[in-house]
Amino acid sequence: MPQPKIVVITGAASGIGAATARLFADQGHHLVLLDVAFESPRPASNDENDASALRLKVDVSEAQEVKTAIDHIITTLGQIDVLVNNAGVGTKEFVKTEHHDIDDWERVIAINQTSVFYCMKYVLQQMTRQGFGNIINVASLAGLKASGYNLAYSASKFAVVGMTKSAALEYGSQNIRINCVCPGYTESPLLESLFTMKPKLKKRLLQSTPMGRYGLPEEIAEAILWLASENSKYITGQSIVIDGGLSL
Repeated sequence: MPQPKIVVITGAASGIGAATARLFADQGHHLVLLDVAFESPRPASNDENDASALRLKVDVSEAQEVKTAIDHIITTLGQIDVLVNNAGVGTKEFVKTEHHDIDDWERVIAINQTSVFYCMKYVLQQMTRQGFGNIINVASLAGLKASGYNLAYSASKFAVVGMTKSAALEYGSQNIRINCVCPGYTESPLLESLFTMKPKLKKRLLQSTPMGRYGLPEEIAEAILWLASENSKYITGQSIVIDGGLSL
């Protein structure tokens, strides 16, 4: 069993975030889960589905809420070993760029991109003080290749990849590693919302994936756990693609 770490996960109420929380909990780590859907604050119960040491209701698109949460975590637990930036949303409509709704653009960029900056900013201040740390950002295959009719989401995920690389370059000499995972289509509420908007996509995307199925949140969580472990200690600034061969 690995040495327990203090792990902060955003967007932890469902999908990849919830699966990641369960996996880290199974490994004995101490978790702080952030999500706008939570009631705050709430300590863990004995429910096996509630693996967190602490759940905090936080809107990660608001800088002050992020800072307050990180300050609380540091005051309460003393350090942050791992940050998983997972919070994310999709666009409300799949349209060409000229028809993209401005409010939808601002919402997606705020949650998918700007929140990653906020969380990295305040957590890196602590990681620099303590002399170590590990950050895993959840980007997307849409952050590595063109994704038509999906400009805000694509822009936000390209940004996450870029921020990951830039920050990794800055902090590599300070014993702080920063990587990201780039999932393909993964079974989650986000994917279900896509199929609700575009029902015909479900079969077409499945046919485009060489492995013939969508990813599972637990499979993305396994990659996040690996990047957070000592088994990947010489890896930083990388974008790990987990897509069943879709990018091929």
